[in-house]
Amino acid sequence: MLYRKIEALIEDHLKSDSQKILLVDGARQVGKTYIIRHVGKTLFKNYIEINMVEDSIGARLFAAIRSVEDFYLQVSMIAGDKMAKKDNTLIFIDEIQAYPHLLTLLKFLAQDNQFTYIASGSLLGVTLSETTSIPMGSIRKVRMFPLDFEEFLYAGGMNSIVISAMQKKFQRLEALDEAMHGKIMDLFRKYLLVGGLPDAVNEYLRTKNIQAVREIQNEIHDYYAADASKYDGERKLKIRRVYDLIPSNMENKKKRVVAQSIEEKKGKTFADYQDEFEYLISAGIALGVQAISTPVFPLIESSGKNLLKLYLNDVGILTGILYGHNIRAILDDERSINLGSVYESVVASELSAHGHKLYYYDNRSKGEVDYLIDDYDSLSTVPIEVKSGKDYTVHSALNNFVKNEDYHIKKAFVVSNERTVKTDGKITYLPIYYVMFF
Repeated sequence: MLYRKIEALIEDHLKSDSQKILLVDGARQVGKTYIIRHVGKTLFKNYIEINMVEDSIGARLFAAIRSVEDFYLQVSMIAGDKMAKKDNTLIFIDEIQAYPHLLTLLKFLAQDNQFTYIASGSLLGVTLSETTSIPMGSIRKVRMFPLDFEEFLYAGGMNSIVISAMQKKFQRLEALDEAMHGKIMDLFRKYLLVGGLPDAVNEYLRTKNIQAVREIQNEIHDYYAADASKYDGERKLKIRRVYDLIPSNMENKKKRVVAQSIEEKKGKTFADYQDEFEYLISAGIALGVQAISTPVFPLIESSGKNLLKLYLNDVGILTGILYGHNIRAILDDERSINLGSVYESVVASELSAHGHKLYYYDNRSKGEVDYLIDDYDSLSTVPIEVKSGKDYTVHSALNNFVKNEDYHIKKAFVVSNERTVKTDGKITYLPIYYVMFF
């Protein structure tokens, strides 16, 4: 079984006295159902699981439910023998987005307090935004992501002692020795190929067959693209077009979305596609990085500029699109291959999985810095530059950025393939894999 950090969060919530229902959001195929089922069956004698997508295309028992009493009645038809008491009965409502009215009903199920509940779904960000009565105060929503690099290391058999030792090295700004660095970089490159989708990771661990891994990634990529099919006509086509353009945007120098290229129509602006961008980000299948021109803490107060970068939610899907079955481009670190977009994607995934909102610095005259995150300890902004080549010390935009006294920058990071850790003024150089500890 794959180690997932969210397991501890789910377990702690279900063991707590919280009156809120935990709602696990996330893109399809990131492992939500599996991990909830595992925790639920471990903690509760009576475990009831209801998949609302299956119900919606089958018996439709829950299609017209509007009251707690009716909900209990329908559950009893499926698992009445397991409906005991709150402390030993868990009802797991899976794929709850199939019936948006059940999101409203969660409030009343929580108030009734007869059983323990947990829910999960895909496209929840989209569904909640379209729900007229959101059960605020009754739910605790958390987002689940594909495996991050630390979880990938655990999946490959690395133990907590080694990872803890690495984390201490990071905290002390110390480098790993040559042998360990080589080992972790090898695993990091394999993570770039495999990504963090559980089915792909399990297939890699089982067969080490890149073609089998790519088939899984391609299927899931198609699932994500097909999710737009809930909309009809023009909007469906626009969402699909924006999603399909993400890899090619990554190969552009600026990497940001160009509105006029989406439908090849002149005069189109960012605002014309705001709903489509929001859909992809809310669905969890794309990661949005918002431009900031005045990078002062907290960054959310400075956001709003109509520039956006979109990254795929899984780096394995990206490398599959870019390089197919050819693993040499990644594993051999080919000089002719620019891995900049791949490295930026994996950093976006890591930062998102660790709870950071994603921003980048954009200034017409002073250039761009790849990522900005809030540092709540120092109440300042931390810029992060991502480098995939040998010229990792060349970064004029970052130099100008940290020198600007108006921004109150206390520290900055450059991550690259380089093993050594060093600090030059406010800038610290780190190996790329240390981003798992940010």
